[in-house]
Amino acid sequence: MSPRGIERRRLLGHVGSAVVGAAVAVPTTALLLDTESGHSPSSSPTPGPIPISPYGAHQPGITAPPPAATAIVALDLLDEVDRAAAVRLLKVWTTDVVAMAEGRPVPGDPARDLAQSASLTVTVGLGHRAVRRWGLDVPELARVPAMRHDRLEPRWCGGDLVAVVGGADATSVAHAARTLVRDARPFARLRWQQEGSWRGTDGSGHRATGRNLFGQVDGSANPPAGSELFERTVWIPRGPWAGGTTLVVRRIRMTLDTWEELTREEMEASIGRDLASGAPLTGGDELSDIDPEARTEGRWTIARDAHALRSHPSRNGGARIHRIGANWTETVPTATGSRVESGLLFSSYQADVDRQFTRIQQSLDESDALNEWTTAIGSAEFAILPGLREGGWLGETVLT
Repeated sequence: MSPRGIERRRLLGHVGSAVVGAAVAVPTTALLLDTESGHSPSSSPTPGPIPISPYGAHQPGITAPPPAATAIVALDLLDEVDRAAAVRLLKVWTTDVVAMAEGRPVPGDPARDLAQSASLTVTVGLGHRAVRRWGLDVPELARVPAMRHDRLEPRWCGGDLVAVVGGADATSVAHAARTLVRDARPFARLRWQQEGSWRGTDGSGHRATGRNLFGQVDGSANPPAGSELFERTVWIPRGPWAGGTTLVVRRIRMTLDTWEELTREEMEASIGRDLASGAPLTGGDELSDIDPEARTEGRWTIARDAHALRSHPSRNGGARIHRIGANWTETVPTATGSRVESGLLFSSYQADVDRQFTRIQQSLDESDALNEWTTAIGSAEFAILPGLREGGWLGETVLT
């Protein structure tokens, strides 16, 4: 390693709150016209993504619209990292999060020209081992038990720390994820990284719910952000973790070849919703609630094993979650060449893992028509830290 690299690591390993405070205090920079780009100064630039403030009672990536590009990074702590070292790491990451949200390069960024405002958000949380190591009390963070239809691969499971990076383009997101992993090296090593994309607009460019690779409108039943229902569903209400939440990440493989052999009617019956509009088969529009008891010509309008019914609050003691999806595609080598696997990177936010996510997932595992075409191959749970105050650092309410 070069002397400069050694000095950078030394700085990160021992950075103090005064340094972080100074970095946090730097104001958002103005966007400047690049006169070397070949564009005339008088031309009208295309409006860029709007920066999202990193400050607030909650980490903003949870309530922001689903990003076009996502990278979820999980890391394992080094054995010697104690609570004091964890504080140093979170202060370093706070500096990074604020700079990246404002479109500024982080200290020592070797690719500073990639640091541009791209509606970047970074959501940070702690896994089970970190919570135990530092003596933190998070009763809302439970392990998801093994499901009958799971085929979990260790390479996509677990982790002591998580950073969920979202943004308007994959280049900015990849640079941000690499920055976080690099700045965590004195404290942690990469365990896994998963990327995905999402189209949150319709053909006219207007905001829309988005679709998974089955062609299904995905996320229609989410509680509206800012509503009282959303508050009850997502946020831990009291104690040091108030304003935080829990996250379950599931890597779901989708068997598209056999799914695409179905008729459109068979697809909709399995989902319980109209493919074109996302409306429930019992009528209305995308945001209409389903009628579990509706009948058509004496038969159930929605099949008893339809995904929308099995996951409905009426079948799960009122349990709900807030879901954010990202589609992924991966080329996998085989003995004769390669094959393409595709699926959904599924992020579930809820106040209590056991009471909400696990309750719903067990219902789906028991009898969900989509089980024939979906398989969970990765799973991890994290306690997501409360929001960041100006001049503060992520995790200060739980680690001090």
